[in-house]
Amino acid sequence: MTDRPLVADSFAVPDVLVAEGLRLELLGPRHNEADHAAWMSSIAHIRSTPGFDRGWPPVAGMTLAENLEDLARHAERSARRVDFAYSVIEIATGDVVGCVYVEPSLTVEGEVEASSWVRAARVELDGPLTEVVGAWLRDAWPFEVVRYRSGAVPVTIRRSPE
Repeated sequence: MTDRPLVADSFAVPDVLVAEGLRLELLGPRHNEADHAAWMSSIAHIRSTPGFDRGWPPVAGMTLAENLEDLARHAERSARRVDFAYSVIEIATGDVVGCVYVEPSLTVEGEVEASSWVRAARVELDGPLTEVVGAWLRDAWPFEVVRYRSGAVPVTIRRSPE
């Protein structure tokens, strides 16, 4: 991964997005227990989700302490603007139901790749989350090209004309 910022200092990185009964907020240590419970209960499901062919989450899981270190790294990288991770919280229950990641492309300079997952027990939220995130990346972020997905199919999202 690169350590170059994905967005200019002048861009106001969204701390929160609320849409379709979901709240996305920058991932950090405060999410540790709920985040850990969410992904630990869904390892096989997440690993079969498009965009997660990179060996995460680990098949054996992680301890709560290891997850806390991972969340601290995510928060630090978001603060440096080199990539962004968002916890996905269902507003009605307050439960962490997934995550969204926005990262530089590993293969194409200047492009961004996004991925998201939901808990295996909340698979019905995958479609709405994908729609919300796709529109958000297209309309609210300054990226020229983002690779994300529509369901299981990777797509290229370009910003809407201004």
